[in-house]
Amino acid sequence: MVIKKEDRIDVDQARSKEDKSRCETAEKSSEIPVPWRIKRYYVYGFATVLTLILPWIQVNGNHFFLLSFDKLKLHLAFIQFDMQELYLMPFLLMLLFLTIFGMTVLGGRVFCGWVCPQTIFRVAYRDFLETTVLGLRKRIKNKQQEPDMTKMENKVKKGIAIALAFLFATIAASDLLWYFVPPEDFFAYLSNPSDHYTLIGTIVVIAAFLIYDIVFLQENFCVYVCPYSRVQSVLYDEHTVMALYDPHRGGIIYDDNHNKLFSKPKELQAAQPGAECAVCESCVAVCPTHIDIRKGLQLECINCLECVDVCTTVMAKQGKPTLVSWSSEYEIIDQKGKTKYFRPKILAYIGLLIFIATILAFMGSTKEHMLLNINKENRLYSISKIADGKVQVDNAYEFLLQNTENEALEFFFEIIPPQGMEGKIIIVKPTQKFSAVPGIKKKKIVVLRTTETLVDDPRKDTVIPITIRAYAVGHENEIFVLRKSTFTFPREDLLKSAK
Repeated sequence: MVIKKEDRIDVDQARSKEDKSRCETAEKSSEIPVPWRIKRYYVYGFATVLTLILPWIQVNGNHFFLLSFDKLKLHLAFIQFDMQELYLMPFLLMLLFLTIFGMTVLGGRVFCGWVCPQTIFRVAYRDFLETTVLGLRKRIKNKQQEPDMTKMENKVKKGIAIALAFLFATIAASDLLWYFVPPEDFFAYLSNPSDHYTLIGTIVVIAAFLIYDIVFLQENFCVYVCPYSRVQSVLYDEHTVMALYDPHRGGIIYDDNHNKLFSKPKELQAAQPGAECAVCESCVAVCPTHIDIRKGLQLECINCLECVDVCTTVMAKQGKPTLVSWSSEYEIIDQKGKTKYFRPKILAYIGLLIFIATILAFMGSTKEHMLLNINKENRLYSISKIADGKVQVDNAYEFLLQNTENEALEFFFEIIPPQGMEGKIIIVKPTQKFSAVPGIKKKKIVVLRTTETLVDDPRKDTVIPITIRAYAVGHENEIFVLRKSTFTFPREDLLKSAK
């Protein structure tokens, strides 16, 4: 929108250097900047496309994120983990919550207005379906005026809007489930619905909840249901960026008890000469959570910045900068100076995020390609007489192995004894490699044997530490695990009695 010359103000009469600078900026600008609302739409579109596409992307058969309770698998950053490796999940949750809390300290409820799925669904329904597509609502900038539902035409449009919303809600519900049931399994299950009532029922329940939320509960979810609005107040500080009305330029519209003092521009001008607020109520009409930003900080504000857009448009017609801006109390209300973005609290959040992300990356990089549990049998050992007056000592174990790769592999074991005992303890069972398919636990009875006198102790049995190395045949250096165990060697008198 072009600013007319006759509408320009004399910047030399601005009440402060800061106001003068803002006015000069407004004069130099020939157009109103791209509204925050449009920028939010771009973010919504990017988030929606990314969320829909991500479950379909696979690298070596692994997904970016998949928590499969069906197959007891966790896929993270295209690496597959077994459910026994869910120790990674707490770190993921810490990253998620620290990111949201850090965003709140820096930009208020910017998560609510720009990323939250509830907001995206609500905006898509109200602004796109009801307003743009069906014309049920007259203007996007007036969110307080509800459609006249006494008219049959509007009732039909409302029904169409709900039907289309249910279609979108079903797609959204399916998309959510794709992070728990991968698409390749999801559609196979749907082709046989009689065996997957739980999956279908879950889709219907989620879609029905979304319809109730975006059509009937609306922004009351943000105001009354979501606990985040209660948490945010303890995270804010004077440098937190949020949508703020400038009472120094616009004038004080409400008293300390939030009672409205003025409803007309003449009343405001008479009481507070020089106040710039037009008392047009445009910022009130456009607010999706039905608040008046001129009252000051309110928990209901979701930082959608639509009040900033509309005030920018109104004030630009007068050649003035907006009275509502995305800034901090330190800069707008207290007028102490510029907002400090990289302050100690923000740097602490960044440091924590980097630290936890590093731990997660390290733990993820040390993923084991198989799971192996070793349990020794109740009998410590068995002693048998062999030729030449020698005896053999056997130790038996139960190995529980699980292949966590995406393909069937063949496995075998080797023994790493203490230094000086190399080659004296051997595997006598199993004698050949064996196959293990992904996701199925394989139980093997393993017998270790020695025919050597490993220890000569007349008083007690000796527990010898050993290491079991299990590996995939043909991938010995890539797919293997090491497990600590023991080999029990009998005392001297038992060996002599067996000879």
